[in-house]
Amino acid sequence: MNKAYLLTGGNVGNRKEYLEIAASHIETDAGKIMKRSALYETAAWGKTNQAAFLNQTLELYTTLAAADLMIQLLAIEERMGRKRLEKYGPRIIDIDILLFNHEIIQTPVITLPHPELLNRRFALVPLNEIAAGYIHPVAKKNIHQLLEVCPDPLPVKKFSGL
Repeated sequence: MNKAYLLTGGNVGNRKEYLEIAASHIETDAGKIMKRSALYETAAWGKTNQAAFLNQTLELYTTLAAADLMIQLLAIEERMGRKRLEKYGPRIIDIDILLFNHEIIQTPVITLPHPELLNRRFALVPLNEIAAGYIHPVAKKNIHQLLEVCPDPLPVKKFSGL
């Protein structure tokens, strides 16, 4: 059994509902969700002139290899209506693999750990909630330590649902 940490997010439409739908599809198609962070809201990163994102991290137990999991997640995004029109642009759903076991993988299809994880507070904050002690296989520090030195200045706040 493999353990993966995923980040789900979106900033179009009913963001909370889309995250719930994505989690349901992930459980149907990819494995068992063992832990979920709270929902967090963050201003857009990369392309800032768009609506705020809602994000959640998931701990997933899966029998799939990392590349096969990525294929399933991309298929879920497509089924949910994700259109890749512009880099960092608005999206109904985005599902990233942040970490996969303690593996370091670099192929044309997938790079793990996620190459931008150390620079994205919106990923580290919810990941810290469910996996604070997880040691990043490249940085050799735990998630809590990485969050403390994250250079991303964007505030990440728990979503109140209002």
